Amino acid sequence: MIADGPAAPTRIGAMVRRLNDGRTLTHDPDLVLPLASVGKLLLLGEVARRLAEGTLAPDQPVDLLDDDRALGGTGLLGVLSPRRWTVTDLTTAVATVSDNAATNALLRLVTLDAVQELARRSGLRDTTVHDRIRAARGPDVPPTFATGTAHDLCALLADVANGTWQGQRASGLLRGWLARNTDRTLVADTIPHDPWSTGGVQVLNKTGTDTGVRADAGIVVGRQTVVYAVVAAFPSGAERTAVGELRRWGTTVGRLAGTRGHRSDSA
Repeated sequence: MIADGPAAPTRIGAMVRRLNDGRTLTHDPDLVLPLASVGKLLLLGEVARRLAEGTLAPDQPVDLLDDDRALGGTGLLGVLSPRRWTVTDLTTAVATVSDNAATNALLRLVTLDAVQELARRSGLRDTTVHDRIRAARGPDVPPTFATGTAHDLCALLADVANGTWQGQRASGLLRGWLARNTDRTLVADTIPHDPWSTGGVQVLNKTGTDTGVRADAGIVVGRQTVVYAVVAAFPSGAERTAVGELRRWGTTVGRLAGTRGHRSDSA
């Protein structure tokens, strides 16, 4: 834990793993923390699994409810005119701008139970989605959308990077969606990459932002392939410290991946 004051520590759970040789750097990787929108990885995973096995069609229409559109927070669909979108539209919205309305629509389609079961079948010991996205949380609902550990997230992403998570097709779909993420302000902020290049360093990630939480989990493909997950839970007033910690871990990710300006550390 990193202290911001005597009564208000910032809690950090972090893991970085290079896949070719297994080199791993950690800080409290089994610490269970709120994940904010990083938990949407599991929802996208369940959709990818169904698309890959053919039990869900990419062009299947899904209606947004008034409650979906009233959520606010991240995303665009709640303020756009159409009320009906395809599964492909919704997954794109979740992956690129972490759209909350699209998240709840997809959760309704595939069910929360199925997402939780996927987490268990994927071997995630302490990582799951607890609830839909809500504008406010009262005492009668789970206190947060999702919780988990850096260890679990890295294990999942290593399988996705290797194509062994739910098969090549599902893994490939999930990698493609994560590559479209527009938020590179946390761990990825310090990793030199060109999101429009097909031959340079690639960052595939999902970020999460909520009151007292900043999280980032992803795959970086440079000279080496690295998976990472960094989650910070912090008290009011400590956001800059938390974001700085995530970016500091980004320097470690870039070094292990051998991105531009970082040699690939084989020590």
